[in-house]
Order: sequence, then structure tokens, then C-alpha cells
Amino acid sequence: MNRSGQHVTPPVDAVIGSASRWSVLWRHRVVTPMLAAVGFAGVCTVVWLGDPTTPGGFLPPCPTKLLLHIDCPGCGSTRALYSLLHGDVPAALHYNAVGVVALMLLGYAFVAYTIGLWRGRRVHSWQQWRYAPMVALVVTVVWFIIRNIPIEPFTGLAV
Repeated sequence: MNRSGQHVTPPVDAVIGSASRWSVLWRHRVVTPMLAAVGFAGVCTVVWLGDPTTPGGFLPPCPTKLLLHIDCPGCGSTRALYSLLHGDVPAALHYNAVGVVALMLLGYAFVAYTIGLWRGRRVHSWQQWRYAPMVALVVTVVWFIIRNIPIEPFTGLAV
């Protein structure tokens, strides 16, 4: 209370303290990337155990392929991840080449983001490029179209 009898809220720093501010920063800079890595490891474990390359497993098929009978841009990504986990890069590229490249770009972006958190400033990565969203959209649409062309050189891209 101040002299006039009004209740005064102390500053946040006095209430929280510097140790608590450090724990919030530590949680943001360490725990957040760690949770993302643990989540990705969990997905990889499920894919490893599910073996999407053999039919009849517990992993669901692509809903677009199941309902519309066409290959979406993501069709084959689970099988590509399974092949990458087993070190079979040619098979992964056969299942979804654009998905493998996208996975590598996302991995690089995650590492750059994490390093930026640890350093306290953003690390410039491919996401900040001016035309990155448009290029990603065009590549995705072209990949969707090319995979579904029923002419001989393109039929090998369907999975």
C-alpha cells in the first residue's frame, strides 16, 4: 500500500525475479526445440514400427489416393520416410522425391531456428527468401500434376 492507502502492484521483475526469467528463457530456448525433436522421433518410431511399404499395416493409406484414386503431392511420404530411416535413399526418392527434398529443407530450417534461439537472434534461412513461398507452391502444384499424367515417362512417378 502506498501513502494514500491504495494497493500498488510491484513491478514484474520484483515478483518473478531474475531466476524465474532465466527459467522462462531456458524453457523457450531448450525445451521447445527438444519437444519438437522428441515429437519427430516419435513419428519416426511409429513409421519404423508400422512398415508402410507392406500393405495391411496399422498406418492408414493416403486419403486422397484412397478416395479419388490420384496421387497427391504427399503420397508416398510415409514410405519415403521409412526408406530414409533404413538408409535406402533411392527407394525414398522413388516414393516421393519432392518430399525428401522438403524434409531436408525442413530439417535445415529447424536447425537454423534452434541455433537462432540459442544465440538470441534469428539465423537467416531459406524461409526468409523473397520468393520461397511462391516457389514452394509452384513446385508442389507441378509435382501434383506431373505425378498424375498417364503418359509413359511420368507413370514411373506414381506410387
